[in-house]
Amino acid sequence: MSKSVYEGVEKGPAIEVFALNRSFLEDTDPKKTNLGVGAYRTNEGKPWVLPVVRKTEIKIASDETLNHEYLPVLGNEAFTKAAVGLLLGENSAAIVDKRAFGVQTLSGTGALRVGAQFLNVILKRNVVYYSNPTWENHHKVFADAGFDTLRSYRYWNQEKRAIDFEGLLADLDAAPEGAIIILHACAHNPTGCDPTQEQWKQIADLMERKKLFPFLDTAYQGFASGDPEKDAWAVRYFVERGFEMLVAQSFAKNFGLYCERVGNLTVVQRNSATAEAVASQITLLVRGMYSNPPAFGSRIVGTVLNNPELRKEWMECIKTMSSRIIKMRQELFNRLTELKTPGTWDHIVSQIGMFSYTGLSEKQVRMLIDEFHIYLLKSGRINMCGLNENNVDYVANAINTVVTKA
Repeated sequence: MSKSVYEGVEKGPAIEVFALNRSFLEDTDPKKTNLGVGAYRTNEGKPWVLPVVRKTEIKIASDETLNHEYLPVLGNEAFTKAAVGLLLGENSAAIVDKRAFGVQTLSGTGALRVGAQFLNVILKRNVVYYSNPTWENHHKVFADAGFDTLRSYRYWNQEKRAIDFEGLLADLDAAPEGAIIILHACAHNPTGCDPTQEQWKQIADLMERKKLFPFLDTAYQGFASGDPEKDAWAVRYFVERGFEMLVAQSFAKNFGLYCERVGNLTVVQRNSATAEAVASQITLLVRGMYSNPPAFGSRIVGTVLNNPELRKEWMECIKTMSSRIIKMRQELFNRLTELKTPGTWDHIVSQIGMFSYTGLSEKQVRMLIDEFHIYLLKSGRINMCGLNENNVDYVANAINTVVTKA
């Protein structure tokens, strides 16, 4: 037989979070703990289907007027309008003036990719900056979209376990005019550290002066603080300042729809005259990538957000999730403090959202995995949802041990 055309393909590196989860599942130790998974977990350590989502699923499945015909290329309009309204505020001038519109995408990653493709192929931008450390997909999404220059700006100060704000401003100030700057709107992944409102204003001042283009990534609106209005503050501030921008939205976390891949790309323009041309070009890009998006998840989100009663129930659900996360932050901090664990741990409670950049070294992480069967990323990032009343003491004692030893 002739040689296979695939023989020269090299095995790619494992995606850390999925490899970590596989190791956890294969572990037979009764005390094993998974702090690496990127999804919400209940106090019992189980996945949670939001009751309002379950109710809406049944409602949709029972609606005999619905069918499985293709959606429009830019998606379910009832969903995209609701998503943009949730993000910008129903009375936003950008919506009223028809300067903003939404494009349904394959979750937040898909929104980033469609936006990146538009910026690179249509607007001919080729320089992008993302925070360091960052969610690993930011680099990959923009590299795969064909960007020539990908750079990181300083964000995390390991010694202070806080934002390196001076470094951030210095790096953005050095960016060339027209560069795309990726910003996490709230609950920065992986650090959990967000700029203050005053710092956001300074970032906006610099970006306006340097004529930089903001691309905000918001995967945790409502999920971070329990208040969608509060979590959208940075996005709305940039819009009010008059920036043209793109915003990637994900409904994986705040609706628990991880596998349904429900996302939206919000396009904000200076005036409505450009909307038709921009939408037409994005339509062509989507057509060449995946043709059109899936319907089920967008129907769930659109139905909930457009129904006052269901929306109220959803608000209660996100408060339940965010409150549990905040509680576990406090519990872990209290125990580390009681144990007099070396170092400062104030960042555990000052951070926000699902993830915490603990400041643990790679060596300490390895010890937690090997000696205590506690699974977390080598960067020291943990998912606070992996903690619960049954394991927080065990985890705190393990952290105290490895920090004291190494």
